[in-house]
Amino acid sequence: MLQFFSRYKFFAVVLFVLSSIIISIIYSILKPDKKLLVYKPEMVNAELVDTTVQYVRKYHKIADFNLTNQNGEKVTQDTYKDKIYVADFFFTTCQTICPIMTGHMKEIQDRLKNDNEVLLLSHSVTPKIDSVARLKKYALEKGVDDTKWNLVTGDKKQIYDLARKSYLAAKSDGDGGPYDMVHTENFVLVDTKKRIRGFYDGTNPEDIDKLLEDIAILKKEKVKK
Repeated sequence: MLQFFSRYKFFAVVLFVLSSIIISIIYSILKPDKKLLVYKPEMVNAELVDTTVQYVRKYHKIADFNLTNQNGEKVTQDTYKDKIYVADFFFTTCQTICPIMTGHMKEIQDRLKNDNEVLLLSHSVTPKIDSVARLKKYALEKGVDDTKWNLVTGDKKQIYDLARKSYLAAKSDGDGGPYDMVHTENFVLVDTKKRIRGFYDGTNPEDIDKLLEDIAILKKEKVKK
């Protein structure tokens, strides 16, 4: 009996390896890697999309921007070049959803603190009130890591156009004027090509977990390419 097994041991090993490969291939076919959608304006609730971009079916990307962060530094698309990032809209005097959203952004920051591929970007929707000094005070109070998370202020119309025409994150009935107000709980996941890959309720802990899972998926996608 021992002679029989020793004689066919090599074939048994080969058969085992081949079986493992076949099982792995079948598993990958039956359960392929999850992929995230690339969001286009036509895929999003029309209330959240400015009419000028509502029917864009492809090539939608976040527009270029020129804003100023809590340290008085210029923040542009180059700041986020080749990075995955999470964007939201807030204001420092907000007493309703913003503190919850900021807390969840802080959680994302802390859970990804050693991940240099992911950054955060929070736009003030009351830029006249939220000066650089005010943003800095808020950043210190909330535990913002300056190397990972920019709180930005700047031209109101530019910020509101970004919310409505680029991030597709806020109701589109407004012109960015003095009496216009954006107030949205949306967190937006943006990939390294400036494309929207997900929307999440920034006040919902379960959505934050989903966002972190989706970031991991995006990172795998980046490696494969």
